[in-house]
Amino acid sequence: MHIPDGYLSPQTYVPLYLVSFVFWSTALKKMKKNLSIKHIPYLAMASAFSFLIMMFNIPIPGGTTGHAVGSGIIAILLGPWTAVIAVSVSLIIQAIVFGDGGITAIGANCFNMAVVMPFISYWVFNIVRGRSLDAKRLSISAFLSGYIGLTLAALITGVEFGIQPLIATGVDGRALYSPYPMSVALPAMVFEHMLFFGVIEGIVTFLLFKYFAKHEYDMIYALSKREANK
Repeated sequence: MHIPDGYLSPQTYVPLYLVSFVFWSTALKKMKKNLSIKHIPYLAMASAFSFLIMMFNIPIPGGTTGHAVGSGIIAILLGPWTAVIAVSVSLIIQAIVFGDGGITAIGANCFNMAVVMPFISYWVFNIVRGRSLDAKRLSISAFLSGYIGLTLAALITGVEFGIQPLIATGVDGRALYSPYPMSVALPAMVFEHMLFFGVIEGIVTFLLFKYFAKHEYDMIYALSKREANK
């Protein structure tokens, strides 16, 4: 899902940089206020986990790649604002050091995977579980949060690709950036994530949630008093 350089026009990546910057700034302020010292090591581990799981990239049609992200489980365990920073750090390092995702597309990639996905996943988890603490319902909520979060992030990425031929063309009418229209970009991004990568993301989210629910229940942000009293 990492968007490379040359696929997004300035009309797209500049606003997404600005939007991501707003979320980064807000997330840092909230973390300074709410994140306790004992959770800082978990923040570092979350960022490392996201970095590792995203390195398993599989090329897909449409000029990008598919992979799990880990944003959903990080949002559930540490909160969506913490996930914004943890996943963004991973994406920025991948782009600058490893060339995985473009420099110009850092804002877009962070918006898709470090903003949209953690908040969608977190909301899905809470909506599906309601007020229930039943183990089975919590497990289903965890799976769906990862699955739906990644699938919707892929959909937004597909939209970003698909609008390029509409907003950035040369004098001859050819697309200057991503040449794939919405009819190609959306299926290319959504179907693979809906049928394969989203399932993997859901399973990873479910398994990690189950582990922490059994061994570190008190640290799960989505079920903690910190979340209830925010």
